[in-house]
Amino acid sequence: MQASVRKIGNSSGVVLPKAVLDELGMKAGDKVEMTVEAGKVVLVPVKRHVREGWREASKALAGAGEDKLVWPEFGNLDDEDLKW
Repeated sequence: MQASVRKIGNSSGVVLPKAVLDELGMKAGDKVEMTVEAGKVVLVPVKRHVREGWREASKALAGAGEDKLVWPEFGNLDDEDLKW
């Protein structure tokens, strides 16, 4: 597969096709580590923490009132004994 180097402001870049991003398990906005090895540009996806963004997402859900139990009638057997 060939691509062209394009002018982007004061820099240049190469657009990665969706098929390539899908194969890497990436999407627009994801971070990559870029190196040059033996005259080749190597892009490696930066591993995200497994729960990255969960805090912000849960706050947004609570703020929107969307943090209720999905099936409140199916609690855990010992829920009454919990001390909060």
